[in-house]
Amino acid sequence: MKLSRRLIPDVTTLQAFECAARHGSFTQAAHELNLTQSAVSRQIKDLEDQLGVLLFERVRQRVVLSEDGRRFLPEVRKLLYQTEETMLRAMSAARSDHSLSIATLPTFGSRWLTPRIPAFLAEHPGTVLNIASRSAPFDFDEENFDLAIHYGQPVWARAACSYLCSETILPAASPALIGEFAPKEPGALASAPLLHLATRPKLWAEWFELAGGTTETAYRGHRFDQFSMVIESAVAGLGFALLPKYLIEQELQTGRLAIVFDRPMETENSYYLVVPEGKQENALTQSFRAWITMQVR
Repeated sequence: MKLSRRLIPDVTTLQAFECAARHGSFTQAAHELNLTQSAVSRQIKDLEDQLGVLLFERVRQRVVLSEDGRRFLPEVRKLLYQTEETMLRAMSAARSDHSLSIATLPTFGSRWLTPRIPAFLAEHPGTVLNIASRSAPFDFDEENFDLAIHYGQPVWARAACSYLCSETILPAASPALIGEFAPKEPGALASAPLLHLATRPKLWAEWFELAGGTTETAYRGHRFDQFSMVIESAVAGLGFALLPKYLIEQELQTGRLAIVFDRPMETENSYYLVVPEGKQENALTQSFRAWITMQVR
């Protein structure tokens, strides 16, 4: 794709705009950027001329964003952040023979992947990893990752999905809570406090249906948007949770959590390794795919 140089502003001009918007002052922006106030004013004027809109309005000796400026600011901040991330990533990999950027589900990354990463690095010395959390599919053209770990269906635009494993969940809770309620059969959990993952609100109803319990109270209880928060809440004794066993290996080993009933339920989705088009023949990507496939199996 050929870019028009006329439409690409100087990064320093965007920095001046963002800084002035944050302070509501050209003078304070100039102080932060180590420029003169007139230099900042000139950069803002050049940007306004290039866009053909007024970005600031003067109100009582202050500058405030116009409507166009308020719409423009989030995009500028996103671009500046991406520019900084690109530079930091390049600098971190500058002295390494190999680098690999991985997008992973937050809890999967922190609880399962990260503890195993030393084994991968031992097999590939000199490799520098960039690991970031992403909860949903994204555009590989906009975010420069070499691969992603995805939970769902094997569908991702302009990328190939390789099956890693299915997911099985079990009811777990703190030993103290289990002792307090002393459930003898799955249906007894219907009257106990339940913890829910907000993105999968039907899990308890599905588990009760599979285990032979009632679903009338299956939707009651606290809700959290990450498995990590559900796990910590279960450890704190806030309620019973349906959790993948591989995410609570440490809690089970230390006794902070215990399985309530050995009634596993396989969820409808699975985990996949996603590699974008154009990077599927990368040697390090192929090595990581082989390594993680062995790890999950």
